[in-house]
Amino acid sequence: MTGPPRPRRTYRPYRRNGTYRRRPHHRIRAWRAGRGDSLRTRLTLVNVLLLALGITIATGVSLFGLRHYLLGSIDAELTGSRQGFQRTGITVKQMESLSALAAVRDILAPGASGASTLPKPDTVFVAVDGSGRVLSLIGIPPSERQRALAAAVEDPVAAARHDTARDVDVDGEPYRMTAAQLRDGSVVLLAKSTKTVHKSLQRALKLDLASGTLLLVLLAMITLMGASRTLRPLEDMVETASAIAEGDLTRRTPGRHDSVAETEQLRLALNSMLQQVESAHMTRERSAAQLRRFVADASHELRTPLAAIRGYLHLYDRGMLRGAAERERAMARMNAEADRMGRLVDELLTLARLDQRPELRLRPVDLSRLVRDAADDLRAQQPDRTVEVAANGTMLVRGDESGLRQVIGNLLTNVRVHTPVAAPVAVELTRSEGGEVRLRIADRGPGMEGADADRIFDRFFRVTGGSGAGGSRAAGEGGSGAGGAGEGTAGTGGSGLGMSIVQAVVASHGGEVAVETAPGAGLAVTVTLPLPRSSPRP
Repeated sequence: MTGPPRPRRTYRPYRRNGTYRRRPHHRIRAWRAGRGDSLRTRLTLVNVLLLALGITIATGVSLFGLRHYLLGSIDAELTGSRQGFQRTGITVKQMESLSALAAVRDILAPGASGASTLPKPDTVFVAVDGSGRVLSLIGIPPSERQRALAAAVEDPVAAARHDTARDVDVDGEPYRMTAAQLRDGSVVLLAKSTKTVHKSLQRALKLDLASGTLLLVLLAMITLMGASRTLRPLEDMVETASAIAEGDLTRRTPGRHDSVAETEQLRLALNSMLQQVESAHMTRERSAAQLRRFVADASHELRTPLAAIRGYLHLYDRGMLRGAAERERAMARMNAEADRMGRLVDELLTLARLDQRPELRLRPVDLSRLVRDAADDLRAQQPDRTVEVAANGTMLVRGDESGLRQVIGNLLTNVRVHTPVAAPVAVELTRSEGGEVRLRIADRGPGMEGADADRIFDRFFRVTGGSGAGGSRAAGEGGSGAGGAGEGTAGTGGSGLGMSIVQAVVASHGGEVAVETAPGAGLAVTVTLPLPRSSPRP
């Protein structure tokens, strides 16, 4: 039963040599399918080869041991018979006189009394003289096999001097042979067939080969299945990497309950890397969008004062400013627009320097003194505004004095420009239990909407209506210098860079900026600076 067809995923094309093309995912699959030297194949071959080598060695050792055992039993039997002849000191004549021994007669006359129809015995006994001539015993002539044994031994006397048995070929069959010299100088040759030994070894070899082949086939199948299961996470990683290469940055390698520790660690590391890649890609796109918006906003902000200056100069060039009052008013407006443009450029340069993360000249700074100075500047500019300052004593922080002055000045300048004079402002400087210094500037103006408060630190962000430290028309007036020397007014608004500068300066000191606001509840900005002994963020 098949499920519903999977939706076709569309991937983002990539750009190469100025043209957009789709990434060759099918080439990766085709390359992987066409390769014969996969990891599972190599693992299977290595395991099969190792097992084959082990089976070969074990078979050789077992066959060698079996042959040694079987031949040892034959040699022990032959050696016992040889030692018996040597201990008794019997001669050929005495052996002939022992005709009453039926067992000896049966051995000496294997073909008598219809014995030729019986199978050939595996033991051959023959007596020869010193020259190697075959002797007849009890009147029975030697058989063909006895003659063949005597012919196979070139020097019977020399063979009798050796205690161990040796291999001989009798009538095309393998035998183990030993010799014993009798007291009259004749030599008795004793041989036993090893044909059964070789048959036993052949049967054992066939059995070992059959069982070894079966084991190799089973091992290959088990290794392939085990390798496929073990390497399945790697295939998932290949699929994920291919999808990432085609543009699907949200793909991740799924986890499996039967994965080994190494592949699970690799999966977690790969997913973490892919998360970083996706975050970096999103950050880059967001930064590019912000940069485009920033350039557009900066161009718009610079175009307004330039258009005003160009318009007044055009009027002056046409001679349309005839009166002294009109010329004076035009010059004042051009100077104001030039000052506004200069402040905007200064703020842009300040943000550019902060974006480059320059090294700050850190030294102990009394933040209480800076707060009191900025509050005094605000009282001097707006005597009718109620300013409450809670910054008594000394509150040392390690930072850049000019940057901290700009932070406090920007916040109070925004309050002055974008809130009514009747709205009181409270400035509070405290130290937490952990040693961090918190500066809180709160006004009781109309406040801001939540969506506007989330964008208060965006560059060139402006809102209409509402007020507070973020500004009613611009999210930050952007004062500069001690006490916020920016000369924005309620009518001119701000550039929208003040709060961005505040956030950048505080971040360069390793601190944080938080905003609390609600419509009709005013706006409170809290600046948190780290301990004096801690270093700023990189």
